[in-house]
Amino acid sequence: MGNAAEVELFGNDDWSVQAEGIEHRETGYFIARSALAMRRAEGLWDWPLQMAEKRWCRPSLFREAFLAALDRFGIPRDAELIRSFALGYGIRAVVSPAAETFVSLGDMLRPREMVEPARMPQRPARVLAAAGA
Repeated sequence: MGNAAEVELFGNDDWSVQAEGIEHRETGYFIARSALAMRRAEGLWDWPLQMAEKRWCRPSLFREAFLAALDRFGIPRDAELIRSFALGYGIRAVVSPAAETFVSLGDMLRPREMVEPARMPQRPARVLAAAGA
């Protein structure tokens, strides 16, 4: 599987596409080239749905690497691929007819950065009257 001597055909921060398949850089999770086009019984692509279950998998980077691998290996895309990503990761937003971008449902529901929880306003400290003042 992935080894430093292999030629990287495509790469991003999380994934490396090599002649044998794609590999997650941090975990070593590997998807063999021969398995990339796997489908489920209803025709949906298997990997977008499987990877959506992985908490460590960043959707945009997986999608970028997966599509690059399909292109490099001559695996044709179809409408079921779009459906598979939409069902796995969220709602697809079409920016222009040629664009293939999407907005993950998780990105819509959680802020990109942790927002500090709202704090209760502090009351002024009570001043104790000194005895005999």
